[in-house]
Amino acid sequence: MAVFRIAGGAPLYGHVTVGGSKNSALAILAAAALAEGESVLENIPKHTDVYVMCRILEELGVRVWVDQKGRFHVDGRGLSRYTPSYDLARRIRGSIYTAGLLLARFGRAEVPLPGGCAIGSRGVDFHIKGFQQLGADVSIEHGLIKAETAGLVGTKIYINRASVGATVNMMLAAVLAKGTTVLENAAKEPEVVDLAIFLNAMGAKIRGAGTDVIKIQGVSKLQPAEYSIIPDRLEAGTFMIAVGACGGEVTLHNVVPEHLRTPVIKLKEAGLHIEAGDSELVVRSHKRPVSVDVETAVYPGFPTDLQQPFVAMMSVAEGTSVVRETIFTDRFRYVDELRRMGADIKMEQDTAIVRGVQRLTGAPVEVSDLRAGAALVIAALAADGETRVEGAEVLSRGYERIDQKLAALGARIAVEGEIDSDGLFAELCHPMRVET
Repeated sequence: MAVFRIAGGAPLYGHVTVGGSKNSALAILAAAALAEGESVLENIPKHTDVYVMCRILEELGVRVWVDQKGRFHVDGRGLSRYTPSYDLARRIRGSIYTAGLLLARFGRAEVPLPGGCAIGSRGVDFHIKGFQQLGADVSIEHGLIKAETAGLVGTKIYINRASVGATVNMMLAAVLAKGTTVLENAAKEPEVVDLAIFLNAMGAKIRGAGTDVIKIQGVSKLQPAEYSIIPDRLEAGTFMIAVGACGGEVTLHNVVPEHLRTPVIKLKEAGLHIEAGDSELVVRSHKRPVSVDVETAVYPGFPTDLQQPFVAMMSVAEGTSVVRETIFTDRFRYVDELRRMGADIKMEQDTAIVRGVQRLTGAPVEVSDLRAGAALVIAALAADGETRVEGAEVLSRGYERIDQKLAALGARIAVEGEIDSDGLFAELCHPMRVET
């Protein structure tokens, strides 16, 4: 277990480069294996979740390696197995994307029920229903999603709750199906659009990504492609919120400002000054933030993955804010940890009522999930005294070297144990093959 020791009270100043989107990377790595050839992917973040996905693909026979420029190479010609191991699949939610990949390539998949952060129910019913409508026989047996088909056939699929995961899986399966598939109530997140652009670069025929209706005309085969994925809007949002909680001025590079439109609106309401360029955002905060009400929603609403960091900022804001979580049922598990630091938060079912305090105080806290970890780090940066954030290695699931990036902005942060994603990956699975 890694520990961050953070001495709070220092404002943040400087520049930070945002990495590639984890959620795009997991989907696009799986998509690259649809082609019988070698795709080259740039801007893939070196997160532990990404490494686990690479290892899962290797288990299935896909060749995955990283060259000296940090580009990921994915060669799907060796794909020959249809069952990833439970040990790896249980670690990340994105492992379920191998079901769409394997059904499209082989017509058969036996995929363990996926894992990931414990933030509430994320059932696979939407995935199963979609695969069935595409013509697959699907069942759950002994913890496995078992699916088989003599050939997927395009159809009309309504996706409940605009699920990103189900939208991605249906796209992966439908691109090689016979005929046309129409996804209604599809997720509109930028990561879905990113996947569609990549698949089209491989020869797929997808229209409507970014709207609630996506049309996919199946093709007989896909070709490998070179592609650079989008920046991680959630990492960018986390740094913006950190500035709001701590004060200072930070320029974020490698961002798509439009992807952050709703968080920017809310942060401006809280008193932050934000200027947008073509691929950068300048964030300034020189006074205590003002309380703002927030309700999470699917894109383009306020992201559920930024709810926890936002509550941490509201904990030191002036006034009372109401934050409602509409996506995941267990996403307030971290609240007790903020209370240890002096936060005044009252829970009413899916809603947190946050009465801002002048200052938080350092305390030992423990990370329960990825975004909760980001919230605790932000709270620690804003607090008086030292905070011990235990379980800090969880942050490497979605933030590459966050301790180093924060330290470069003036944060007083020290690490005990192993937080580096390369080191953690060596414990999770074998090291990535690097070009010599």
